[in-house]
Amino acid sequence: MFVASVGEWVGTTLFLFFAFAGTQVANAHSRTSDESTTTNATAGFSPIVMLYISVSFGFSLMVNVWIFFRISGGLFNPAVTLALWATGAVGATRAVCLFISQIIGSITASALVLAMFPTPLNVRTTLSEGTSLAQGVFIEALMTAELVFTILMLAKEKHKSTFIAPVGIGLALFVAELVGVYYTGGSLNPARSLGPCVVTNKYDTEHWIYWVGPGIGSLLAIGFYKFIKMLEYEMANPGQDGDDNNDPTKNPNHEVREKQRLTTAKVLQSLGYPHLADGQGQASLDTMKQAEEGGYYGCRTPSVLDMADEPERRMNPGLVLSTVASRSDMHSPVRSDMHSPGRSDMHGPVRNDLHNPGYAPSERTSSDRRTNAGVYN
Repeated sequence: MFVASVGEWVGTTLFLFFAFAGTQVANAHSRTSDESTTTNATAGFSPIVMLYISVSFGFSLMVNVWIFFRISGGLFNPAVTLALWATGAVGATRAVCLFISQIIGSITASALVLAMFPTPLNVRTTLSEGTSLAQGVFIEALMTAELVFTILMLAKEKHKSTFIAPVGIGLALFVAELVGVYYTGGSLNPARSLGPCVVTNKYDTEHWIYWVGPGIGSLLAIGFYKFIKMLEYEMANPGQDGDDNNDPTKNPNHEVREKQRLTTAKVLQSLGYPHLADGQGQASLDTMKQAEEGGYYGCRTPSVLDMADEPERRMNPGLVLSTVASRSDMHSPVRSDMHSPGRSDMHGPVRNDLHNPGYAPSERTSSDRRTNAGVYN
């Protein structure tokens, strides 16, 4: 916990130091305290300045997340910390420690920029002229939702390209800054807005929107993330990242598959079929054993129909049902005839008769034709 907290403090300090330093250069012509903001609407509209600030924040986040994600997770943002706590990625105690580290890191970065550069600290976030409080809140909320959802899908959700998640996270902040810098200063981060206010001892009346807006955005991202997880989004378009381990259609031990088996067992129990529910649990154990032996990539997952036929297959080990062969098929007259006392099993005289030159096709029974059709193996 201590190492993670120190790492988060250093990471937040470095992230915001280079982002603030870039903003300081972009706003170098600002002289008065009223102009000492990221928005800097009084200096006029300058796409070059907006682009410079956006690149500074996006690339600084990308580099420092890539450096520190193995130490503290590389969150650097209370809104991100809230999302990862709400989705179970970090515990409450760790989240509080990381939050404190982020606040201290922002103050440290602001103090360093103020001390090292000769120009006034030009990195506060304020609303531009004509932007209302409500507009500011929702602009910040939507941009933060984009950033937080990117982090949840690229970093929290494990996949083959998780190791390059910092690239997508940095680009998400870059895109958001392109939109938000002119109107709100592009905060997306309560700690980022608080640090400069503490160092300059100047708190704007609209400072609260940089807490409420990112908080709402984080909640939006959390809600949508949990919604698609509830709907098992992994099954909608599986295998897109080429990682069989995290593909629920290929890995029977995937959390989605385990959840499906548990849900099926509960439904069967509620319908009064406890023996089928037990079979579903046994199938889960069987597939786990297959996976441990390295053989699950080529196997077929047992279906509910397989579970229903399990007791009869155990009584008749010579039979193997296909997926389409249901319990009703097992009890059909044709199948009963196949195992009547007057007939041998599938490897006995009946099957040999099929290869007898004197055995005409017209004399075959319906059950023989079913045998040739491949229902039985």
